[in-house]
Amino acid sequence: MFALYVEARARTLVWDSICYHVFMSRIGITTTIPVEAVYAAGHVPVDLNNSFISSPDRQGLVEEAETVGFPANFCAWVKGIYGLLKTGRETVDAVVAVTQGDCSNAQALAESWQADGIEVIPFAYPYDKDPEQMALQVRRLAERLGAEPAAVERSFAELDEVRSKIWELDRLTWSDGRVSAAENHLFQVCCSDFEGDPQAFARKAEALLEEAKRRPPKTAQPKDPGIVRLGYIGVPPIAPEIYDFVESLGARVVFNEVQRQFTLPGGAPDLVGRYLQYTYPYSVFGRMEDIKRETKARGLHGIIHYVQSFCFRQVEDMIMRRYLQVPMLAVEMDQAVRLDQRTKTRLETFVQLLRGGEHCTL
Repeated sequence: MFALYVEARARTLVWDSICYHVFMSRIGITTTIPVEAVYAAGHVPVDLNNSFISSPDRQGLVEEAETVGFPANFCAWVKGIYGLLKTGRETVDAVVAVTQGDCSNAQALAESWQADGIEVIPFAYPYDKDPEQMALQVRRLAERLGAEPAAVERSFAELDEVRSKIWELDRLTWSDGRVSAAENHLFQVCCSDFEGDPQAFARKAEALLEEAKRRPPKTAQPKDPGIVRLGYIGVPPIAPEIYDFVESLGARVVFNEVQRQFTLPGGAPDLVGRYLQYTYPYSVFGRMEDIKRETKARGLHGIIHYVQSFCFRQVEDMIMRRYLQVPMLAVEMDQAVRLDQRTKTRLETFVQLLRGGEHCTL
């Protein structure tokens, strides 16, 4: 039904407010995509990663995927978001699957959904960052969803207004500590879908900005010796409590690499250019240039590199250790929804070593 609907919409491109309410669909996404096309078509994007991680039964969703045949030695994130739809904990009318520029298991996940009767809309980031190919992919996505090009551009301008508020929250995180690491993580990661309602999300960000301005600063200078300033790189954690635990050690995460990229901070004035500046889908070397810049700007003492078990991005840890001249701790987690004692001990040791001025890699 959804495919027939978007074909009809692409043919007519004439919609009034009544049609909007009748045909509005929920579109699942598995990573950041040009979400402007979803909103421009009158649909609601649903980030399945955020739905999975906020579920009170994350373990059960992973086990559901294993029950139907997903192997135990497979990424828990992938199993969790598959289980989310399989169990009906989340419902969507179609899913946009990023077949290039995200997870190496994305195609298999998409095919599993297709086998379950869920419509899949493919989208691919061009690895060589070719502008023409990116423009083509955006145009195809917009046509498949039933969005006019002009509406997509308007949506880009509107969403950038919302993103600007998250950029300010990020600044308040590293400049004087008025916004916590957990708050920084949450608002940045939610820029993938703006929680399905950009204006309501903007109001939440504005409320936090107003509250943050009234908070006393926790660190006066980027290189304040009283606090260990850390960066967090890699995919968002399956156990978000890591941020509060790090703060309990007298340290603070003042840079969330991938989450920040979800806010499209590149600065290009057009949609295609901005998604070409978005570092996550492309080479690890582009990501490292961004990490180097922010490490210097934010006065980081060390970096936590989160790697998900059974993820191809674990190989990137080896590369980053060769090229990033900064103390680094690799934290690997599988499907545990809370930090285990071994990980807590390693984090505590890392912070203690940094506080002692040691250049360590763990």
